[in-house]
Amino acid sequence: MTEWWTYHLSDFLLFSAATYRRLFELYNTALWPAQPAVVAASLGLIVGLLRQRPWAPRATAVALGLAWLWTAWAFHLQRYAAINWAATWFAGAFAVQGVLLLAASVARIAPAPPVVRTTRRMGLVLLLYALVSPALLAWALDVSWRQTEVLGLAPDPTAVGTLGLLLLMLHPARVGGRPSAPCWRWVLWPIPLLWCGIGGATLWAMHRPDALVLPVAAALALLTVWRGAGDGGTRQRP
Repeated sequence: MTEWWTYHLSDFLLFSAATYRRLFELYNTALWPAQPAVVAASLGLIVGLLRQRPWAPRATAVALGLAWLWTAWAFHLQRYAAINWAATWFAGAFAVQGVLLLAASVARIAPAPPVVRTTRRMGLVLLLYALVSPALLAWALDVSWRQTEVLGLAPDPTAVGTLGLLLLMLHPARVGGRPSAPCWRWVLWPIPLLWCGIGGATLWAMHRPDALVLPVAAALALLTVWRGAGDGGTRQRP
């Protein structure tokens, strides 16, 4: 019997990299021309966040909540489950995250003026990265646009974009002299962080050059939260 330590992560993959790319090609073809509309809406929300429009955080939470619900049904259940039995579990987790984000949108989530500057910047960076990087990577690797993952329609960029929004949702209330978020908001973090690990492992098993993007995004988000707490609110917006 082959020893367990001789196995590689790719040995447990249920499909090939070509099959995974073909999955997105069929998915994007079926959804066209929804992608340009979703990208335009995402860009509009990010611009609203950059300009600190009061409606932008709530609208972004609603949009991402709907994106998680859509991805749970249209991608995981309707397509990914055909090649990966675990996709039904992924769909359940994505549905839960979508409901949580929609619930968060009902609450008062717009950050007050004294938000730690580095936290806000990293949140916007992650949102912009989730929107732009898949297209740039497809161009760099000479991959068809039909295989490109779109923020709001595909799980990976949606998870990264959600981490960006969660950084913007951190509340500047102080606990022990340090900025903190209301306790209930931390329930929004585990599923995107967990997906970054699962998605990164899947890409790594397929030897994709972008395999580390998701884990790095999760690490940057957590590091930003930790550093923001360590700043004690000294670096703040005017």
